[in-house]
Amino acid sequence: MTSGKKPDKYYAILEGALKVFAEHGFHKSQVSRIAKEAGVADGTIYLYFKKKEDILTSLFQEKLGELVEKLNNGLNDQMTAREALHKVCEIHFSVLEGNIHLAYLTQIELRQSDLELRKEIGLALKRYIILIENILEKGKKDGSFRPDFEVKLVRLLIFGGMDEVVTSWLISGQKYSLSAQVGPTIDFFMKGIES
Repeated sequence: MTSGKKPDKYYAILEGALKVFAEHGFHKSQVSRIAKEAGVADGTIYLYFKKKEDILTSLFQEKLGELVEKLNNGLNDQMTAREALHKVCEIHFSVLEGNIHLAYLTQIELRQSDLELRKEIGLALKRYIILIENILEKGKKDGSFRPDFEVKLVRLLIFGGMDEVVTSWLISGQKYSLSAQVGPTIDFFMKGIES
């Protein structure tokens, strides 16, 4: 689909795929099961996607796009760099805590995808990583963060740290509040980068 807003069936297929992939795993999921979950005929899926891998990459692009939009809406120029990083972590954790299927897909299924698929999904992640990088640059520029750390490395450490907190929460069976981990996670990073 190349024009403007996509039809409701496109989004229904993505939501159906999210549930099916999370519950059965990407490789074991059948297009017919996705169609049933989405409430569409099997053939309808092929009007929007060439193959199952296209559904997965579109799903990540849409969901990561929504997450980046929430992040952009949640941040403002008046925030300190620390407040902005706290907000990023808060939104990241609350979105995944509120959508367990998305959490399973991003934390478990993504790691089992083939290299080509991971590369495509990595492109969708780039906007998110750049957003973290910009916050770090702001903190260095205004003097609230140390001037001597490597921004590109620290942005990956922050994203990777948040990622690991979510994975551990999932593996534990969600026995505690993911959102309650925001403060300790940000405090840990701040000890390394604040002036």
